[in-house]
This record gives sequence, C-alpha cells and structure tokens, in this order.
Amino acid sequence: MIYHGRRLRRNELLRELKRESRFSKDDLIYPIFIEFGQKKKLPIGAMPGQYRYSIDLLPELIEQKMEAGVKKFLLFGIPEKKDELGSGAYAEDGIIQSAARALKARYGSEILLISDLCMCEYTSHGHCGILSGAEVDNAKTLPYLAEIALSQAAAGCDIVAPSDMMDARVKIIREKLDASGFKHIPIMSYAVKYASVFYGPFREAADSAPQFGDRKAYQMDPHNRREAILEAQSDLAEGADILIIKPALSYLDVVRELAAQVNVPLCCYSVSGEYAMVEAAAAKGYIDRERMIEEIAVSCFRAGANLLISYHAEEIAAAISAGRIS
Repeated sequence: MIYHGRRLRRNELLRELKRESRFSKDDLIYPIFIEFGQKKKLPIGAMPGQYRYSIDLLPELIEQKMEAGVKKFLLFGIPEKKDELGSGAYAEDGIIQSAARALKARYGSEILLISDLCMCEYTSHGHCGILSGAEVDNAKTLPYLAEIALSQAAAGCDIVAPSDMMDARVKIIREKLDASGFKHIPIMSYAVKYASVFYGPFREAADSAPQFGDRKAYQMDPHNRREAILEAQSDLAEGADILIIKPALSYLDVVRELAAQVNVPLCCYSVSGEYAMVEAAAAKGYIDRERMIEEIAVSCFRAGANLLISYHAEEIAAAISAGRIS
C-alpha cells in the first residue's frame, strides 16, 4: 500500500480532521512588567510593542487581553529601590504584592495571576540570590525565596513561579506555604531554565542584568538534555505542580523529552529574545509576522507543551478565534 497523505490535506476541513496538536486560548499566559508610579506606560526599547506599566494603568491592558480571550498573567515587578537582600521582593507593599491586591480587588476570579518568584530584579547586584563574596549562596537564598512566595500568596497571587534555579527551592517554598495556610497555592516551577542569550531584551525590560559575572553557575548549560530530566524530576519530588521550560524554540527537543517522562502540565516560555527576533524581522519585511507567531506557538504545543507563556498571546488568541490555528 502507498501512503496517500494528500487525501487528508485537500482542504481546511480535512486538515482539521487529521490535526494532531490542538490548544486553546485557555492555554495562553501573557507576561506583564509592573513598576511603581502613576500613569506610566513606558516602552521597552528591545521589545517593540511591549511596555512597563504602573498599577493604575493595568486595567486597560488586562481588559484588552481578556477581550481577546487571554485571562492568565505572569507578573514581573520593578522595585523603586534595590538592595543586597532584595527586600522589595518580599515586602508586604512590594510592587507584585501591591499589583496583585489591586487586580484581585477589581477582577477576582475572572483572571489568574502567576507571580514570578526571583530576586534578580530586586537585588543591587542583579543576581538571583544572596551573595557570599562573589558567589550566590544557595543555602542562604532559600529562606528568602520562601518569604517571597508567602508574601505573594498572601497578596492574592493564584500561583507562585520560582525562576531562580536554586537547588531545593521548591521544597522550602512548599513547606512554607503549607505551614502558613496556603496549601492550595500551586507551584509553577521554572524547572528547566537554560543560561540563554535569548534573555537579553528581558534584562532591559525588568532592569535585571547582573552587575558582574553571569548566571551560568545556577542556570543550565545549553548543551545538556539529560540534565533537564533530572531537574524536572527533582522539582516534582519537592512538590512542583507545573514545570516551565525556558526558552522555547531552541529547546523543543527538551520539551518533547519531558512530555514523555512526566505527567504534570508542561509550560513553554517563548522568551524576550524570540519575541524581539520576530518583531525585528517583521519590521524589515523579511517574514510574515502573523504566520510566524502562529507557527512558533504550534511548534511548542506539537513538542508536548500544555501551556505557553508568550508576549504574542493576544495575537495567538486572535488566530485561534479566526480558525487559523487550533
């Protein structure tokens, strides 16, 4: 028998019949950068079309995304002041805590808030933990991460998402939340986070570039695939409920591998550098922007992702509504 694949490709209805990868607007998460002040909507130079917002202007953004069908948001905060201990990250009146309270007071359960849990935006040195000399001290950092998680949960965040890549941080966060009356709060762990050049524009957006050195000692080596399985299994054993793989496009093989190994939801993070490349190429007329955004999203779900964090979430939702992808 000769395989006649074209029989089921002749028109859109036939192609839909055979489609293997399907997803919906419910699977999309939009990242937001938030800072203190009033009436601030500050453009991010390296990410055309993306902004840093003050809390008072968030409703306009939130409602625009909700109208498109995107109701899940990942919150990043930019503090007014930074210090060695990143105290703005766990302050009761910190930027994420203040934003979460305001948004939950207005929208309640209509939206889902995921709080990025890290220290790099809040420390004066720009690293993701507490320093001992010139090194990030894993053991010293863990209690601070637990305090951040507790403060974010208390402020109304629905999910906490530790992105620091400290060993054993999921365990101590889970224990802290459980002991403090927040057993119901899931942990969405950045389990597989590579030391990637694709984060460049984000560091401008979040003002989080390290003041010295790099993060290769605690983020993963891009050469490694099997290590990703160890990281994921470790976080699951410690109590993670959802696993993030970051970045997305250059690591779809890792997504595929994890999809075969674990039974919890997997989330791709299509990061700032991927967004910036699409926008730069589209501005030059080198690509069809709409189709590229859609193809990138499809590739993540085809690889095995259940969720997608994307700065293009609204455009992907529009494509789903129009029936161009499903």
